Amino acid sequence: MSERPPQEEQESLDAGAAAAGAELPSPEDAGLPDETIDAVRSALDQADVQQVEVLLAALHPADVADILEICVGEERELLVRILGAHIDPEILSHLEPTVREDVIEQLGPENLARVLMDLDSDDAVEIFEDLEEDAQSRILASLPFAYRHILQEGLSYPEDSAGRLMAREFVAIPQTWTIGQTIDYLRAAEELPDIFYDLYVVNPKHKPIGMVPLSRAIGARRPERISELVEEGEMHSVPLTMDQEEVAYLFRQYGLASAPVVDDAGRLVGTITVDDIVHVIHEEADEDMMRLAGVGETDLYQAFMDTAKSRFTWLVVNLGTAILASMVIGLFETTIERVVALAVLMPIVASMGGNAGTQTLTVAVRAIAMKDLGPWNAMRFIGKEILVGGVNGVIFAILMGLIAWLWFSDPLIGIIIGIAMVVNLVVAAFFGTLIPLGLERLKIDPAVASGVFLTTVTDVVGFFAFLGLAAAVLL
Repeated sequence: MSERPPQEEQESLDAGAAAAGAELPSPEDAGLPDETIDAVRSALDQADVQQVEVLLAALHPADVADILEICVGEERELLVRILGAHIDPEILSHLEPTVREDVIEQLGPENLARVLMDLDSDDAVEIFEDLEEDAQSRILASLPFAYRHILQEGLSYPEDSAGRLMAREFVAIPQTWTIGQTIDYLRAAEELPDIFYDLYVVNPKHKPIGMVPLSRAIGARRPERISELVEEGEMHSVPLTMDQEEVAYLFRQYGLASAPVVDDAGRLVGTITVDDIVHVIHEEADEDMMRLAGVGETDLYQAFMDTAKSRFTWLVVNLGTAILASMVIGLFETTIERVVALAVLMPIVASMGGNAGTQTLTVAVRAIAMKDLGPWNAMRFIGKEILVGGVNGVIFAILMGLIAWLWFSDPLIGIIIGIAMVVNLVVAAFFGTLIPLGLERLKIDPAVASGVFLTTVTDVVGFFAFLGLAAAVLL
């Protein structure tokens, strides 16, 4: 258990934070305090370079990145000039890509080349891959051969693959070594990863045969062979071309802290650690959520015309589906003219179907992404959702039927909307599972297109069931 710092030391820490213009964060407060943001922006407005430097010195690189994202225009330009050629490389790795482009453009190729050399290889590749080709060429010309090779090799792997994600810095130990040799090597080595969790045990062909957590290695006796500490089933090798979503699944499923990356011959070429996977999970979750709504992850920072263009295609698709639903309504134009109540009630049927379908769709898309839903349990899931849709349909049919009866003093309208409600909620549940499963079989991301298809189905079926029944019964 750690001891509490002496009173005078604690007072010194408090004073340092106060000098930087920020309070010490309490356990309840996470993130960058508003007071700190206001203090930095105020200093920037006054062009008080010294005060800005003092304020930024007390912040984590991720918090400095947040401030860069908040600042715009001349404010951001001044902040980058203050950070200058000695900008902390970690700041760039925390920046949102659109903002990072602006910062990199201002830094220039030579400064960026230095920054990339100071970063871990996985972070360097992530930043480098987002640059334009001409910028990449200029930066490569400023790099030594070894760093140039790392970046070029990283770009040779498929996008969002383990090869792009992996770090080239890892610790590999020959299987014939003892714990004593291993510890002596770790103490003497000049170039080790800044942070690592496991030792990879390799055979003479540099193929990993297992991994040993540092905690286990430290607790072992010096004469023991490192290979004797390897436990079967602990290591899960990742091929270079494996998609990052698949890698994230391995980490979640088996509670991994790190995993070795191997080439086609099975040789150890890199490692992926849990901090990389946290970023992947966050990125994939954001991407799926944004795609369901037809927007992009960079919309918050893009210029308004770029954002408008990126949303245009999705809105065109939605316009087409809306026209299709309107054409169904047009088929019953005469019925609506004679029974005005139908025009009032029909949006309720479509809306309830759409909401019920979205609930099912959300569960299905997430289950597919987490590999909890597939051919092995699809029929059971579909059956369950249809039952749920049927039960909710009956309940809301009774409720809405009574409301419609009292509203328009016509029991037939209540019965019609009740039946249409049951039909649409059951159909919504069925297609809310069938659409994402079908898209997954076709190798299409269910998060991208499921919403459009489902909305079309629930609108068309809802309007057709309600107006069709009304035309058959009331006229």
